[in-house]
Amino acid sequence: MNKTLKGFLYLLPAMLFLLLFMVYPLVDVFIYSFEENYNFASQTFNGTGLFNYSYVLHDPYFIQALKNTFILVIITVPVSTALAIIISYMLSLIKPLRDLFQTVYFLPYVTNTLAVGLVFMILFKKTAYSDGLINILINFFGGSSIDFIEGPYAAKMFVMCFYTIWVVMPFKILILTSALASVNPNYYKAAKVDGTGPFRIFFKITLPLISPMIFYLVITGFIGAFKAYSDEVALFGTDLNSAGMNTIVGYVYDMLYGDSGGYPSYASAAALILFAIVLTITCINLLISNKRAVI
Repeated sequence: MNKTLKGFLYLLPAMLFLLLFMVYPLVDVFIYSFEENYNFASQTFNGTGLFNYSYVLHDPYFIQALKNTFILVIITVPVSTALAIIISYMLSLIKPLRDLFQTVYFLPYVTNTLAVGLVFMILFKKTAYSDGLINILINFFGGSSIDFIEGPYAAKMFVMCFYTIWVVMPFKILILTSALASVNPNYYKAAKVDGTGPFRIFFKITLPLISPMIFYLVITGFIGAFKAYSDEVALFGTDLNSAGMNTIVGYVYDMLYGDSGGYPSYASAAALILFAIVLTITCINLLISNKRAVI
C-alpha cells in the first residue's frame, strides 16, 4: 500500500463526517431555499424560484434582525479586540500575580452564557422592587433611571453590546497573552539599546509580531458575532421580535420553530444570506491579513 492511499484511508473518517454533517446539510439548505411553500411533513412544494429570498429581504423582522446583527458586529468586534490587546499587554508587563489576573479575566469564558445573561438582566432590569444596580449607580451620580431591558432601543442595544464584549473578551485575552509571551525578547532588548520609547516599541514591534493572531481573532470575532443568538435570549427572553432585538440566527430559528415557525424555505433563504455575508467578510479579512510584517 503506497503512502498516498494510506493517507487517504486515515482521512476517510473525517471526510465522511464532513460530507455527512456539513456538506450535505449545506446542499440541502441550498435546495430548500429555492423551493416555494415547502412542506416538511409531505415533502412537497409548489414551485421553484427566488420568492423565498424576496420574502425574507422584504420581511421587517429580518431587516430589524439584520440591523441588530450588523450593529453588534461593528461595535463589539473592534472594541473587544482593542480592549483585549491593551489588557493582554498590561498583563505581560505585570510579573507578580500575573497568573492570578489571567485566571480572573478568563472566568467569564468558562461560565454558562445563560447564567451570565441572567446576572446582567438583574443588574440592568427595572422591577417593581428595584431599578437595578446600574440605575442605582446612575441615580447616585445625578442621572435618571433607564429601563435597559424593556426600554429604549439604544439602551437595549448598549446592554447587548456590553454583554457580548464581556463574554468574548476572555478568549481573546488568553490568545493574545500567549502570542505576546511568544515574542522573541531580543527584539525588545535591541530596541532598548537604541533608546526606543515604549509606545514606539508597542506599535513598531509588538503589534506587527502579533498581527497574525489579531487578524485571526478579528475573523473569528466577526463569525461569532454574526451567529449571536443565545446571548440575546438570555437578556431579553425568547420573544426577540417583540423586543426588537432579534438577530439573523434568531430569525432563522423563529422561522423553523418559533410562533411563526414551520417555514423551512424562508429559514433556508435567511441562512444562506447569512452564509454569504459571513463568507464575504471572512474573505475580505483574509485578503487583508495576507500581509505579514517583516522585522
